[in-house]
Amino acid sequence: MEKRKFLSILAMIVLAIGLLAGCSGGGNQSTQTQPASGNESDGKSEEAASSTEVKGTIKIGGLFDLTGGTGDVGTPYAEGEKAYFDYLSTQDPVNGYKLELIGDDYAYKIPEATKLYQKLKSKDKVAAILGWGTGDTEALRQLVAADKLPFISASYSENLKNMDESPYNFLTAASYSDQARAVLKWIKDNHTEGTPKVALIYNDTAFGKSPIQDAKDFAKEIGIEIVDEQIVDLKALDATSQLLNMQKKDPDYAIIQETWGATATILKDAKKLGLDTQFIGLNWSTGEGLIPITGDAAEGFIGVVTHAFPYEDLPGMEEIRTYLESKGEKLEDKDQKFIQGWVAAKIMVEGVRLADDPTTGEGIRAGLEKITNLDLGGLAAPITFTPDNHGGTNQIRLAKVQNGKFEVFTDYFSY
Repeated sequence: MEKRKFLSILAMIVLAIGLLAGCSGGGNQSTQTQPASGNESDGKSEEAASSTEVKGTIKIGGLFDLTGGTGDVGTPYAEGEKAYFDYLSTQDPVNGYKLELIGDDYAYKIPEATKLYQKLKSKDKVAAILGWGTGDTEALRQLVAADKLPFISASYSENLKNMDESPYNFLTAASYSDQARAVLKWIKDNHTEGTPKVALIYNDTAFGKSPIQDAKDFAKEIGIEIVDEQIVDLKALDATSQLLNMQKKDPDYAIIQETWGATATILKDAKKLGLDTQFIGLNWSTGEGLIPITGDAAEGFIGVVTHAFPYEDLPGMEEIRTYLESKGEKLEDKDQKFIQGWVAAKIMVEGVRLADDPTTGEGIRAGLEKITNLDLGGLAAPITFTPDNHGGTNQIRLAKVQNGKFEVFTDYFSY
């Protein structure tokens, strides 16, 4: 009897010790299976979880013009690209990978672009590149094709649509030639007196000359007379002589292929001369940065709009606004070229997201070619790529400077 009583008590003691051990979380097995509690432990748990989800880091190269001939528009564009990758660092991995943008200023010099490209390819081992200018993009396209590196440039040269010569280049906006054709079609449809007479003003670079022959060919096709051509340097501070020469031909319209600085010079000198020509600029002439350096001479200027202005009420702006606010910045302090850079980066990342193998250029190219009618929330025209066409879109809008502000007055259209 005493023995049974003793065994019973012993069993109760053993049970109590077991219960206490379970409640205290003691023992190796319990430590591994119980969820962590408290902020510090939660952070460690999340870090461990994310480390198992991330397969690695994919590097994207960047060629930026911050100090060269097109640095006026190149700087905010590069800021937009960098901002998008910074935003990505706060989001879930893309196709299982972290993405990193590695780039530098090449000052709009083709030899420097080539050096930077070689560094990005050989040392940094990038899987794709976000480029910039027309001259350097066209100069690099054979290397890009040989190295199989997808290349989204800020150049919209028609030449880059040639799939035989540029199989790894992708255009994320209407080509300069398509922009010029659309402008000419708009002139043809809206001009009311006789045959429209048009002048072309551009700079003597690959960028400046890119749409000129295509514009002349299309004008002839639709019954518009090109009456004059004038060369104005990207950094010109005076265009009086060119405008006086143009005035002799009395054009109704002048299409400008420049960036903000040269466009401002043209518009200010045209106002001084009292010209009544309607000036229409392609996309790099257009944007908020033109207005403060042009003053009231910008009034009435019409610009091609490939990307949205930050002050437009569009669904795609919310993502940018939220990101900027997290950095203590305001969307109102950014300009259209910032949006343009953000969109280019976003499209490249969509290619990574859709790639079966996002670690190689071939894989990312295949991912980009899956993009069909990509909805950018109004930030730009929808984009479509196929294995046979890397043109993206041929759609533009037009905006006019009224009371010191660009006001969009058309929907997206093409020629």
